[in-house]
Amino acid sequence: MAIDLARETALKILYDINENSAYSNISVNKYLENSSLKELDRAFATDLVYGTVKWLLQIDYIIEKFSSVKMKKLSPWIINILRIGIYQLLHTDKVPVSAACNTSVDLAKRYGHQSSSRFVNAVLRSIAKRIDSLPFPDKTDMAEYFSIIYSHPKWMAEKWISLYGPEFTETLLKSNNEKPDFTIRVNTLKTSRNQLVEELHKEGVKTKEGRYGQEAIILENPSSIAKLNAFKDGLFQVQDESSMLVSRILAPEERELVIDVCSAPGGKSTHLAQLMNNTGTVIARDIHPHKLKLVEKAAARLGTDIIKTELFDACLLDEKMIGKADRVLVDAPCSGLGIIRKKPDIKYSKGSGRADELVRLQRKILSNASKYVKEGGCLVYSTCTIQPEENLENITAFLEENKAFRLIGFEELMPQSLKINTSREGYIQLYPNINQTDGFFISKMIRER
Repeated sequence: MAIDLARETALKILYDINENSAYSNISVNKYLENSSLKELDRAFATDLVYGTVKWLLQIDYIIEKFSSVKMKKLSPWIINILRIGIYQLLHTDKVPVSAACNTSVDLAKRYGHQSSSRFVNAVLRSIAKRIDSLPFPDKTDMAEYFSIIYSHPKWMAEKWISLYGPEFTETLLKSNNEKPDFTIRVNTLKTSRNQLVEELHKEGVKTKEGRYGQEAIILENPSSIAKLNAFKDGLFQVQDESSMLVSRILAPEERELVIDVCSAPGGKSTHLAQLMNNTGTVIARDIHPHKLKLVEKAAARLGTDIIKTELFDACLLDEKMIGKADRVLVDAPCSGLGIIRKKPDIKYSKGSGRADELVRLQRKILSNASKYVKEGGCLVYSTCTIQPEENLENITAFLEENKAFRLIGFEELMPQSLKINTSREGYIQLYPNINQTDGFFISKMIRER
């Protein structure tokens, strides 16, 4: 029996994610790094993994409706085989029903008992027959309906409905399931946007201009980025446009001292160094040594030598740095609910119970970091989430306790194509469904005394 290698690889990765609590991106990289799969099969296996994780709640709901055996009584291997099969039936348009069913049956023969293959075949064939009339919940409970239709936890749907209303929430959930732009930042220390576009075209990469930033390029057919000569030569950094805005809004100048208190993996630190024309000092800190190595590796590849990495816990106060920095960046640890498009497993790993704990952590980091800002200096606080308690509510609480700081508008730093009125007041909130970027919060404060 010949097993489809791409699907078997996807199955092993999903088992790793669901049974060993592995992060999807780490597990994908681990299994594909030394894989003998061809490029097309690697891409297919990756899509099966991320697609199945993205639609997990909906898929499991369908399994419960069509399986004669409760999920808790099924082996993890059979559950994940069903998940892969259902993902192909419901959310891919290039896989025939027969291929989705037959390859799943083959996997069940290898990873299950004798009767498993018949069971998998029966479930998938039943679903295929009802593909246009699946028993989804109705809209009487809007949060439940959204939760299953768009595969987001119910608590999340409830939260966003209460904040934004059902219409906005539905567009947000839809957007979270869409494929995001793959955006890179031109390293202007080494090249220009036009020159980089030429180099990428020579390597077979199709491009278009970014939506907002003058340094942004969208890759239309990204594949094996690390193998590109343009990447190896440090001509660009992979970075979302929302993340690029953070450094632009902090607006560092040459010869300044800038501290990035939560710097890994280095996208913003290297951008700061780039905006400073590689003069001055960027102190890039993180609590994890292996993450600081990522910052150092990025800085070396991009040719920035003003970044000084330091192992330091942002929750602690560094008394020797009090009042020393011209600018400080706090890109705080957060729930990450603005980057669900890129990391769908975030939906399932972040529950409402962690909110208070995260807010306490963020406020502690912000309070300590603010003490490093000299009089007249600037402090930027950013997150990749859309939760108000982690964003504007944090800033409001901070300003109430720290009268030396005030919000400062940055309308002049915003791209012409991105107009958000609150930039005049000193903060912006980006949404994937509105701005086609990651969900990001950015605020800017100045120390007046």
